[in-house]
Amino acid sequence: MSRAATDERDAERATRATDDVFAELTRRQIDAAFRLAWAILQDDVDADDATQDAFALAWRNRRSLRDPERFDAWFGRILVNVCREQLRRRGRQKVRPLAEFDDAAIPDSSGHLSSRDAIEVAIRHLDADHRIVVVLRYWADLPLEGIADRLDLPLGTVKSRLHYALRSMRPRLEDPR
Repeated sequence: MSRAATDERDAERATRATDDVFAELTRRQIDAAFRLAWAILQDDVDADDATQDAFALAWRNRRSLRDPERFDAWFGRILVNVCREQLRRRGRQKVRPLAEFDDAAIPDSSGHLSSRDAIEVAIRHLDADHRIVVVLRYWADLPLEGIADRLDLPLGTVKSRLHYALRSMRPRLEDPR
């Protein structure tokens, strides 16, 4: 067998092994990816679309993953960018579903549900960049440095976005009594 044929077979085996590792890493991320996309987009259909788009984009760019140990951060950045683009497209739409305009929570005896609804409404009113930082900080429980790494932003920018997002949400969450 020629040297070129051996090299080609070795390259093919390495590619198959890399693809198998990638497939296993993505299988472990499917549920978490959907939950994160839903937390950002607050819509089942959009979250499903974003998750699928992110996995497809990750698959096409799988060769750029240098360290499988950092798959979570690498894929998380892809997913967040796909969600950000969906939020921006949603903002450019002229017709919006009526559910987006329903700010009033249905009163019930559970303060917890009412508070959760108020938080969801407040988050829904944030722009894409601020919403993503809030969700990554408080829903995904990432430290500020982790958010900066995932979004490829300076730490100061992450702190600033979080500060302004929380400041913007505060009036919607304060009790008007």
